[in-house]
Amino acid sequence: MANKLSACTSILIGKDASIDGSIMIGRNEDAKAAWPKHMVVHPHGALPHQFVSKETKLAIDLPGESAAYTATPEWTSKYGLFEEDGINEYHVAMSATESAYSNPLVLGADPLVKKGLNEEGMVTVVLPFIKSAREGVHRLGSLIAKYGTGETNGVLFADDKEAWYLESGAGHYWVAQRIPDDCYAVVGNQLAIQEVDFTDSNNFMFHPDIQEFVEKNNLNPDPTCFNFRKIFGTADRSDAIYSEPRVWIGHQMFSPQQAGNEHPESTELPFLMKPDRKLSILDAQAYLSNHYQGTKFDLLGDTPEAHKYRPISLAKTQESHVLQMGRKGPDIHWLAMGVANESTYVPFFDGITRVPISYGRGKLPAQLNSAYWIFKHASVLVDSHLHDFLPLLRDVQKERQAAAMQLVKETDAKAAGLTGVALADYLTGQSDKFANETLEKYRKLSLELITKMTDYCPLNFKTDENL
Repeated sequence: MANKLSACTSILIGKDASIDGSIMIGRNEDAKAAWPKHMVVHPHGALPHQFVSKETKLAIDLPGESAAYTATPEWTSKYGLFEEDGINEYHVAMSATESAYSNPLVLGADPLVKKGLNEEGMVTVVLPFIKSAREGVHRLGSLIAKYGTGETNGVLFADDKEAWYLESGAGHYWVAQRIPDDCYAVVGNQLAIQEVDFTDSNNFMFHPDIQEFVEKNNLNPDPTCFNFRKIFGTADRSDAIYSEPRVWIGHQMFSPQQAGNEHPESTELPFLMKPDRKLSILDAQAYLSNHYQGTKFDLLGDTPEAHKYRPISLAKTQESHVLQMGRKGPDIHWLAMGVANESTYVPFFDGITRVPISYGRGKLPAQLNSAYWIFKHASVLVDSHLHDFLPLLRDVQKERQAAAMQLVKETDAKAAGLTGVALADYLTGQSDKFANETLEKYRKLSLELITKMTDYCPLNFKTDENL
């Protein structure tokens, strides 16, 4: 699945930057316009004792019993699992990966490893075996250092207390930074972590030999500091068109008072930002659904700049997720199948034991009993006559957003009085109910759109009613 490279957009939000004190990590998984995803719930102890990558053939022994966790694997395991995102039974969330690039100087000193640990297996070998975000960083970093990796990636972690962002910058070397509680970060396919403080173990983790590696190979262009992005990353024209504008629009959305003078092609955009206001789950979803609307770069606009920059939400999004942790109620795995801007985020509560059958279906060619394809069906119909049909989609999305907020409030209240099997059954039922209701709304939308499209036939003719 080499096409997964050059894709994805991520967001991380600290608990004091959010409106409800929750921690959020989210990402669009971008690869192909027609490549279905499933959602699964792995029960406790379901994994074998060894993972073997179908992509690189790397074999890794797995430690002890696996925890229960949610995940969104590919529709086929032919190229590997690519489980991508999930929350485990110990209230730890992980999303992998944000594809990035390393510069030739670094790769000359520590080349990528063809048979290393790549995106395909990262969630599978890490998430079921960790009990905190910090432990997740340590486990993944240790595996990369030991086995190497064939990709440059960013990986998101969160638990009920904090969020972390890990980046691999070469075949074996990596760093990770804790997201300050009052900050957020947005990332678009480039190495993002900047200055690393090796004396601050509360906020940074790293390969133990990374300083020696950089010094030995004369990789640091500014020896007065250790800027991971500038040492390991790239800053070329493709970054200016492809990556930096997505960071810029996030800053314009959430920190306009501070970022008003930023330029979308700037190579100096900060990794961490404080929002001008508290951010909600809808803000995180809105960022992952953005296509520069409200600017001259809007992909749906008609200005000369409309197609200048790569948008956040685009046709090649397979699924979009926000993992919301540290809530007063159950943690939530929000999942939008297909293009985020034309889909709906469905809340799957942490602790569920299954998902609707339709979320386990979906292959090629399309099949309309699959959650992925039900959302995609409505999406492509809307695309066919965007000006006329987009308002109808927006009406469904707004109704579903309000219904989701009501569902979460209702679920939080009742779940507080439940435990054990009763709690798991209730949370599963609530998630199932909303997911199935949403799929039915999109089925009805598709039928309405097909009905309206019948009069768009090019063989139409204004007939005299008297004939």
